[in-house]
Amino acid sequence: MIAAIMQPTYLPWIGYFDLIDRCDHFVFLDDAQVLKRSWGVRNRVLGQNGETFLTVPLTGHSQSADCTFINTAVDTNPKWRKTHLSTIQHAYSKAPYFAEVFESLEDLMAAGHQTIGALNKHFIKATAERMGIITPFTESSQLTDVSGAKDEWLLSICRAIDAATYLSAPGSAAYIEKDQEAGAFAGSGVELRYQNFVHPDYPQAGDAFVGFMSVVDLLMNCGYGSALEIIRSGRRPMLTSAALKEVT
Repeated sequence: MIAAIMQPTYLPWIGYFDLIDRCDHFVFLDDAQVLKRSWGVRNRVLGQNGETFLTVPLTGHSQSADCTFINTAVDTNPKWRKTHLSTIQHAYSKAPYFAEVFESLEDLMAAGHQTIGALNKHFIKATAERMGIITPFTESSQLTDVSGAKDEWLLSICRAIDAATYLSAPGSAAYIEKDQEAGAFAGSGVELRYQNFVHPDYPQAGDAFVGFMSVVDLLMNCGYGSALEIIRSGRRPMLTSAALKEVT
């Protein structure tokens, strides 16, 4: 079984959904620390004047406190939710699939989630389902006998769900393999592999394609029905640690 483990990010990019679709079991790392100005609390949409960041304001957040995705509150003032919807509406009101996608975003904001983890997980799971992704989800906060720091933590999660292979985002290699190749996964019996995803182009307003936006951009331009096929077109064979070093 292939497992992937990621923090629940805000309106993720399309590569996040490739990772979900590529594995057999996806784990939200929801007891990880929330960092301000990270993808956990913000993402980008493409407006008439270029990319625009949407950032979720947090309440009582401190970098030195135990502020995880499951206990970090979002601002209760509804103004930011209205602002995000207004920005998205202004950016995509003329997009082919605006009506159906915007309705789902209105539902998300109306749900009134109190934590950043609940907000992000709602969007990710609902979007994956509407795309046709059938991968089951688990939350790391609900697992027992899970411990360790960084790569050891990831390994313990894989063991808790009986995963034979851990599929990691390439950006995590910096801390997984800081001390040795494959990090804690070396000799553990759990294979380490890296996602290999090439961002595909798709129909988009403007003269030149702009990638790495929130998945909202893909959905607005191509709809839920075509999104998964487009995402899968960017998939390449998984990489070993050695192979990743050759391409980076």
